[in-house]
Amino acid sequence: MKWVRFKKGNCEYTAFLAEETLHAVEGDIYTGDWHKTGELFLLAEVELMAPCRPTKVVCIGLNYRDHAQEMGEALPAEPILFLKPPSAVIGAGQFILYPEWIGRMDYEAELAVVIGKRGKNIAAGDAWQHIFGYTCGNDITARHLQKKDGQWSRAKSFDTFCPLGPWIVTEIDASALDISLTVNGELKQQSSTTQLVANPAQLVAFVTRVMTLEAGDVILTGTPAGVGPLKPGDSVTVRIGSVGELTNTVIAES
Repeated sequence: MKWVRFKKGNCEYTAFLAEETLHAVEGDIYTGDWHKTGELFLLAEVELMAPCRPTKVVCIGLNYRDHAQEMGEALPAEPILFLKPPSAVIGAGQFILYPEWIGRMDYEAELAVVIGKRGKNIAAGDAWQHIFGYTCGNDITARHLQKKDGQWSRAKSFDTFCPLGPWIVTEIDASALDISLTVNGELKQQSSTTQLVANPAQLVAFVTRVMTLEAGDVILTGTPAGVGPLKPGDSVTVRIGSVGELTNTVIAES
């Protein structure tokens, strides 16, 4: 299924998408305790929101073999973790704000894992029971600040620096998905999740050794080779096979 959050007028909805029609629901989609309200909407006539509301976004550094090679870095012995705050999250079609003073701002296409069940110290063999589904992510990064600070919190945490969407897709195999990114239609990144060093189940197990994951939380699984800069006016699209397309436009922060 494809799960969507959207606005229509002054109201917010959760729905599943069937062809081009959104079927609004009430209840908890993560536990399965939900029901249809009977309200129907056309996808083209609503404003999409981020498909989940995470309490945290856990990000993974250097988790693609091709990206590590591109950066001239050895593969890490274990996943490198950093966080993005919920205030960084935006949905498909919403603007990425570029504060000019930060210098270079980069795109990073990523497969996003959406957690469906609260857990701590989850075994890798049980992790699939805690994964609700997948969406597209873009780990926007203030590259100069990342290098200047020597750690990544400020560079990754600006408002709008975590586009997610357009929906959460459930019940798919994420082991061999094509992933790409274009800027103004020009291909910049192209790879496959076969290049992942640690797969989603391994990441869930590793992260929950450190922190409890809640339903709706997100793990960004890392980016492949080809990262590069964005500027105001750019349209950036993340495409992941069997998941969807996430497009956002960059504007200067006023």
